[in-house]
Amino acid sequence: MVYLLYDCVVWLTAVFLVPCYLVRGLLQGKVRRGIRERLGFFHKDRFVGFKGKKVFWIHAVSVGETRAAISLIKVLRKNYPEAVLLVSNVTETGHAIAEGIKEIDDTLFFPLDTSWVVKRVLQRIQPDHVLIVETELWPNFIRQCHRQSIPIQLVNGRISDRSFPRYLRAKKILQPVLEQLSSFCMQSDTDGQRITELGAPTDRITVTGNLKFDMESTLPPDLSSQQLRQQFSLPLQTRIWVAGSTHAGEEEQIIEVHQRLLKHHPDLILILVPRHPGRCKSVGELLTQASLSWRLRSQQPDQPLNQGGVLLVDTIGEMLKFYHMSELVFVGGSLVPTGGHNILEASLLKKAVVFGSHMHNFREIAVLIEKAQGEGRIHNVDELYMLVHSLLNAPEKCQKMGEQGWSLLQRNAGASNKTLSEIVQCIRD
Repeated sequence: MVYLLYDCVVWLTAVFLVPCYLVRGLLQGKVRRGIRERLGFFHKDRFVGFKGKKVFWIHAVSVGETRAAISLIKVLRKNYPEAVLLVSNVTETGHAIAEGIKEIDDTLFFPLDTSWVVKRVLQRIQPDHVLIVETELWPNFIRQCHRQSIPIQLVNGRISDRSFPRYLRAKKILQPVLEQLSSFCMQSDTDGQRITELGAPTDRITVTGNLKFDMESTLPPDLSSQQLRQQFSLPLQTRIWVAGSTHAGEEEQIIEVHQRLLKHHPDLILILVPRHPGRCKSVGELLTQASLSWRLRSQQPDQPLNQGGVLLVDTIGEMLKFYHMSELVFVGGSLVPTGGHNILEASLLKKAVVFGSHMHNFREIAVLIEKAQGEGRIHNVDELYMLVHSLLNAPEKCQKMGEQGWSLLQRNAGASNKTLSEIVQCIRD
């Protein structure tokens, strides 16, 4: 009865949201993808190549989860070279990232979580093993996998400060769902304790660490900053700072900081990367109002960007390239109460990383990075200006902070192999 009611709620929500989703896409000039896939309809020959092979279905909701899963995907490919690795996503941006991972055999949009759709998709794909990245708990999907004896594991699991109270209120509903999972590979002791309080069986919980510490750079080892500057039509000699994964309410502050920095560093370039590329139009209006020279990443100009200007990024999948060119990085979602984004990508390239106080989605990582670098956390626009200004005036200190962050990554690596051990054990069972 509960699942019937849940089905009705999901279908009613979809009837309202899908038209809104399509109309919004038209207004933004986008062609929305994956509607048929989300409803369980595929070409008749889509999964023919899966027959006779072990199929791992990895579900990562969006960009952050997909990037986090890359190290585990590589380990799976190495240990199961003949297996099929399939990745599903909810968001279009996450799907675009997944399509660029060479170890993956196929990608799809996650099915609408109703009994009929989920049954249809599982029947077509017939996965042998399902891995859910972080905390994407879809009741019908988990229930149908459990009914078909498909092992389903939570990997890189975490329960954020913001979501934990909500999950606790829904414990009576959530606990039966958790009991159907084969195991829980959690990021930290805190995450392990929280999933226990929510009703997960304690004998299935293991702290395997954070997969984000196992990231590897996808850039060619011989790629130079000069080559990238030529690719993006940026001045060859000027210094660059990056504000990545920014949200509404942050760009205004970033623009103010850049204007103040230009008084002391008139040739400084800002690469501004909104978390959602669809917001670039409104961000561009802010740059114009601030009388800053700027252009979109997607434009192909004949001349390099003016010194002191802003490259506004309306594409995805190139963040490491921007970080590689920079002196230092600010990671957004942290000056506003969004919860922050992955600050380890900057450390991966030995760049000093700066972030705001709203880092509850990356609480432990933020503490570790701040301790390793000696600083990095700021609380307001004035502190952001002062820290960036001081680091630009002290390049050796800036470089040292980046190296200390990179050393932290090396010390905490290993979550992929620990998670693989849990997966192998689950397969044996």
